[in-house]
Amino acid sequence: MNAVAATVRGADAVAWRPFATDAPQPAQLSTGRKVLALGVMCVGFFIAYLDIQIVAASLQEIGGGLSASQDEIAWVQTSYLIAEIVVIPLSGWLSRVLSTHWLFAASAAGFTLASLLCATATDIQSMIVFRALQGFLGGSMIPTVFTSSFFFFQGKQRVFAASIVGGLASLAPTLGPVVGGFITDTWSWQWLFYINVVPGCLVAILVPVLVRIDKPDLALLRGADYLGVVLLALCLGCLEYVLEEGPRWDWFGDQTITACAWISGITGVGFIVRNLTFARPVVDLRALAIRNFSLGCLFSFVTGVGIFGTVYLTPLFLGRVRGLDAWQIGTALLSAGAFQLLAVPIYSLAANRIDLRWLMMFGFACFGVGMWSFTPLTHDWGWQQLLLPQAFRGFAQQFCVAPIVTLTLGGLPLERLKSASGLFNLMRNLGGAIGIAACGTILNDRTNLHFLHIAEHLTIANAQAMNLVNGVTARYAALWGDPVHAHDAAIKKLWLLAFREAQVETFADAYLVIASCFIIAVLMAPLMRKVIPPKSPSAEAH
Repeated sequence: MNAVAATVRGADAVAWRPFATDAPQPAQLSTGRKVLALGVMCVGFFIAYLDIQIVAASLQEIGGGLSASQDEIAWVQTSYLIAEIVVIPLSGWLSRVLSTHWLFAASAAGFTLASLLCATATDIQSMIVFRALQGFLGGSMIPTVFTSSFFFFQGKQRVFAASIVGGLASLAPTLGPVVGGFITDTWSWQWLFYINVVPGCLVAILVPVLVRIDKPDLALLRGADYLGVVLLALCLGCLEYVLEEGPRWDWFGDQTITACAWISGITGVGFIVRNLTFARPVVDLRALAIRNFSLGCLFSFVTGVGIFGTVYLTPLFLGRVRGLDAWQIGTALLSAGAFQLLAVPIYSLAANRIDLRWLMMFGFACFGVGMWSFTPLTHDWGWQQLLLPQAFRGFAQQFCVAPIVTLTLGGLPLERLKSASGLFNLMRNLGGAIGIAACGTILNDRTNLHFLHIAEHLTIANAQAMNLVNGVTARYAALWGDPVHAHDAAIKKLWLLAFREAQVETFADAYLVIASCFIIAVLMAPLMRKVIPPKSPSAEAH
């Protein structure tokens, strides 16, 4: 038994090998060189995150250009999310095999090529394939930036770097519909993808020159946990499909949804068993035994629910209830991004003076207040009424994401950082997927409930309702000369008004559910421990 344990410990030591240090160490690099290297990586990171939501406000235009049905249009976004969520937890293992700079450069080059293919797609089927390829290649850039920021910077510089990277991670989904709406209205939907070409090429060229963190270790390909990779891909791919398509197809009332749910559940259990018993797993689930890491993953999940849930709900409200176009929706959402940018210097000053746990609690509380501020929602809300809730949300995002990154990853030794970062980033995207699915289900189910409740009061005893019906009937009868059809038109108008108000109340319900998640996060935040950054390994340690 002791021999077996020793074997596993030895294999673990190989699996979680540190960054190779025949490359320059952080202390040997100038601050300018480190800032430039991380800045170039952040460009790729930002466009990969931006492209999750950049098509959100332009799906109708893309569908029209490709002659796609409503069901097919949704897959322009779903295919990207499925591919991205599959590759994110694998990025740590891939970066150990290929090295950080070559993985990032190859991902940026592939992402750029996939963007060009999306822009030139001639039918919806090819667009879905190219978007999946784009998501798969872009997904591996996301966790890599987090781990690189912790390699390059220490102490106060690390807190500032984490605030920038965390800020970009929450800003990009917020700006996605804004940028996408502007591009589509100004040029065409193809430019949603053409804009990736120049920055993507620059990143692919500059990263191999500027970034030297580790070297490839192709020996990891021998004896790797390929079965674990397959189980993880099936679990996450099927789960993302269930979450994306479930609200539209009545969840388990649909056979495909049910089958995918079973596959996801079975392969998920299989992956966990395989991961905990295999000596060299591709994802470090054992890191969840560390309190800060497990709590950080939970908080990352909650912020994903909040960020992606609101980016889903608010444009939908403005389009479905207010009838605004893509550009109008984008400008209404712009205030959240502006207030987050305002929060970056404030957070950076506070982070080196105040316990990050208190700043994180403040961020959770502000986000919860922002969501609660949406609950008095009415059908005539525009950007003016949305300004205060959006301000709370945008300001809070910086104080939520950045301290979570530092508290969760900052205490991990560098040899575990790569694998753990993939799992940490997966939780934010998974939270976003579950948040969107939950909001979609609330909108489907609660709308009917609120409509029936409103309809119960629209009887002949309701003087206001009868005055509306009689007034509209008289006006239409005078125009058409047909009292019967005029009365039917008046009833239909009353029905539409009732349905509109039911939708408004349902949106308020969804925002309240998100607010509840952040209340729970505020209560759990004190459980996190203060982070003591591990010492960087010496060259001799490698």
